Amino acid sequence: MLRRALLAAAASGQIREFVTTTPATRAVVDRYVAGESIGDAVRVARSLREGGLLVSLDYLGEDTTDSLQASAVATQYLQLLGKLAAEGLTEDGAVEVSVKPTAVGLLLGSGDAGVVTELGERTAAEHIERIAIAARDAGTTVTLDAEDHRTTVAVLRIAATLRSGFPWLGSVVQAGLRRTEADVRELAAPDVRVRLCKGAYAEPVSEAFTARHDVDKSFARCLRILLAGPGYPMIATHDPRLIAITRSLGLGRPPESFEYQMLYGVRPEEQRRLAGTGARVRVYLPYGDDWYGYLVRRLAERPANLAFFLRSLSSSS
Repeated sequence: MLRRALLAAAASGQIREFVTTTPATRAVVDRYVAGESIGDAVRVARSLREGGLLVSLDYLGEDTTDSLQASAVATQYLQLLGKLAAEGLTEDGAVEVSVKPTAVGLLLGSGDAGVVTELGERTAAEHIERIAIAARDAGTTVTLDAEDHRTTVAVLRIAATLRSGFPWLGSVVQAGLRRTEADVRELAAPDVRVRLCKGAYAEPVSEAFTARHDVDKSFARCLRILLAGPGYPMIATHDPRLIAITRSLGLGRPPESFEYQMLYGVRPEEQRRLAGTGARVRVYLPYGDDWYGYLVRRLAERPANLAFFLRSLSSSS
């Protein structure tokens, strides 16, 4: 119940205004976000690399309905990739980028309906291709983030189309969605990069599992398919039980054939511990000033996150 209330808060303009203008919020934001500029992103990415971790950078923002803004987001990624390459951080995909398709225009022409139009899908695909070309030139990769269920078909279609020219283009699937096991079976193909996560959006029961144990069981089923397949699984979880299952199922695979992924600021000790065992561990590192929706989803995922936030607010009063 609390999780769904917090996810609903992500869409509330009034709550957004309160949270984003409260000075104490900065302490929480700094825990989960690299900063607001490309310079901040590169600085933190370099620090993580020095600690033996891989990185996926995300420029925060979503649900763009303005074509100029969508173009500006794509340009931000081009500049980011250029800077990362100049700093020597992209070799062999050590630092890659994650892109939310709605940030680069997927919802153009949708109005308030949140549905994907032909214009939106075409625009997003064009911008993602621009980003993919820049990533290829920089020697790294791109992963297309998953968003709410209404975008899933279009995003998977864009990825499938672009893989003909960029076979390393990654897809994200959410175990919380009922359709995901079938999607994973299709995606478990040679060399295809697939990030499996639980999902962090408020979804209708017709589309998603609502009980945590059902989400976990779906995750485990999808995990087994991916680790038994010929692709490159990217297992995005902080759950000790699912990490243990991943380790067990991955024993028959070369350590370079899959990776763990975790969010910046969440269980950093576990990130370093896993990397110390020789596993590939990638940190999802967001940056930018449009951090509100991302922050609320992090608060919704774990009670400890919310407690930390409330303590920060109370200490400022």
